[in-house]
Amino acid sequence: MKSIAIIGGGPAALMLAAMLDEKKYTVHIYEKNTAVGRKFLVAGDGGFNLTHSEDIEIFVTRYTPQYFLEETLRAFTNKDLCDWLAGIGIETYIGSSKRIFPVQGIKPIEVLNAFLEKLKAKGVQLHVRHEWTGWSENNTLQFLTKEGTVSIKADVVVYALGGGSWKVTGSDGSWLNLFQQKSIEAIPFQASNCSWQIQWPAMFIAKHEGKWLKNISVATEGRERKGELVITVSGVEGGAAYALSPLLRKQLSEKGVAEIKIDFKPTFSKEELVQRLGVKSGKSVTEILMKELKLTNTQIALLKTFLSKEDFMDAAKLAASVKSFTLPVIDAGPIDEAISTVGGIALAEVDENFQLKSLSQHYVIGEMLDWDAPTGGYLLQGCFSMGAAVAKQLNEY
Repeated sequence: MKSIAIIGGGPAALMLAAMLDEKKYTVHIYEKNTAVGRKFLVAGDGGFNLTHSEDIEIFVTRYTPQYFLEETLRAFTNKDLCDWLAGIGIETYIGSSKRIFPVQGIKPIEVLNAFLEKLKAKGVQLHVRHEWTGWSENNTLQFLTKEGTVSIKADVVVYALGGGSWKVTGSDGSWLNLFQQKSIEAIPFQASNCSWQIQWPAMFIAKHEGKWLKNISVATEGRERKGELVITVSGVEGGAAYALSPLLRKQLSEKGVAEIKIDFKPTFSKEELVQRLGVKSGKSVTEILMKELKLTNTQIALLKTFLSKEDFMDAAKLAASVKSFTLPVIDAGPIDEAISTVGGIALAEVDENFQLKSLSQHYVIGEMLDWDAPTGGYLLQGCFSMGAAVAKQLNEY
């Protein structure tokens, strides 16, 4: 039988190992931590969002660039993932947000253990405290262990080393230079699904740090997402802005500054707002915003902070700001605090089967490739689908 070495123990690696044909391959997973799945478990804090339930036609559009993963996602869809998980004892349900979770009572560690039981049944061998340090002659793999450096030769190698965020989990992107030394293009990591930095006036942030902006929509360059944001001491973060990460990064790269536009009342038209704000009811503008339009103190404070007094008192201009309130973004938040990253191995370096063009029988999957997706289950689904795709390719090889 041929041997397969999988470097990394995250979602893409676990799915790959779980789906490989044990009659054709001996499978080894090499993980530098003391256990596999650390980032898998961290992702489960606050609710383990495994994937999203939306129709696959919409689902595939959530990825940047769309072409890169579309065929892979269609071959192993969100429904396929749920069916596969049910086969290892993990039932799922669709939440009110249309995201998919393990049924209530199933903890992230139980999902991980279900994967590990599957791997054990298939004879997959786990090697922890094995930190990959590169190649020696003839592309032999080198690992640093507590006993020293060991060399491993495998018929097939799959790299699933993760991105550059959450270094505490071991996903630190330190492998970038190893590929660069081998003349494989590796792009420096950038934060995605992260906070966005804004220079708040001191008086505003002193009162409103930690406050939420809910039931809003956020837009940039014509792309809009509904959701919520939280105000942080350095800017904003939240699901409504995560999905705009590719466009915000592009603006920052090209112009040095980006803009997000917030609609505080998505259910109202601008004309309806002008009408309500223009009524001479004896109430102040602030009272109308608070009592009739149900804006929060924080939303009203934002309008007062960034608008002149004249514009705040002008019904048309105030209505325009309520519908399209502009915040200048000066930078992305710290990469290590980001939920995910972009960058890593350039997509041009791999073929349609995720095999490195310059290294036969060496594959790259997961977040270490230069693709992007918002939160909501899309990141995990992308990793699971890539693992399934490479397993299918190798099983049929």
